[in-house]
Amino acid sequence: MPELPEVETVRRGLVPAMEGATITAAEVRRPDLRWPLPERMAERLTGQRVTRLGRRSKYLLADLASGETLIVHLGMSGRILISGAMPGAFHHSHAARDKHDHVVLEMSSGARITFNDARRFGAMDLWPTEAIETHWLLSSLGPEPLGNAFNEDYLAARLKGRMTPVKSALLDQRVVAGLGNIYVCEALFRAQVSPRRKAGNIAEKRLRALVPVIRDVLTDAIAAGGSSLRDYRQTSGELGYFQHTFRVYGREGAPCPTPGCPGTIARIVQSGRSTFFCPKCQR
Repeated sequence: MPELPEVETVRRGLVPAMEGATITAAEVRRPDLRWPLPERMAERLTGQRVTRLGRRSKYLLADLASGETLIVHLGMSGRILISGAMPGAFHHSHAARDKHDHVVLEMSSGARITFNDARRFGAMDLWPTEAIETHWLLSSLGPEPLGNAFNEDYLAARLKGRMTPVKSALLDQRVVAGLGNIYVCEALFRAQVSPRRKAGNIAEKRLRALVPVIRDVLTDAIAAGGSSLRDYRQTSGELGYFQHTFRVYGREGAPCPTPGCPGTIARIVQSGRSTFFCPKCQR
């Protein structure tokens, strides 16, 4: 599942093609993805100018001049690709339509935006922009980890007294939005905090230190274009490269990369997900 860095990478790739441009034609090639698509979706999109392209957690948000916002979730296998001529950017000719190209947007910028999703675990919806935070996918989300609302005081207060493992607590989208399995593993390693430790039993000083570490991990991942595991691609079709700098994720049995640590990266399962960590230096 693409996490915050992957979705932010896609957003940044789409901005030159979509932001300020008009959707001259919209083609919706099936009635549903993971859930039914909005009624009259093609009609409601055609002719609309994209006033802003944003992101909330793992969701892309395209604000339209009509006062609606197009919400896009990539799911497990969704990809958004840009083709066509775009001044000052990469150029890709329009490929032949694929059977998994479910939504296609022709933009006044000269770009074609294609949403391709082989397994159809992605989602799209249209919702009033002024009430976007009330949408059922967004209403319970916690603060953005790269925003000002996610700070040391907030995290310490939010995790105080919680008896769930700290990794599970950080994966709770109500606590902080957008974090997923990969980047929580990497952040806990950098902070030398065991993923098995109860969130409420971590010393406040160490808990506070997690905030800048989480931000650094996400910033590094965005700069690398995200992590290409299985289906994820950037809008240009290129792979992300952060997976080449993983310190623990997917490295079970490898020596701990911490200088002087004799530990070996271990793998356990927490809440049905693989957790990678060093039992020696993560306490």
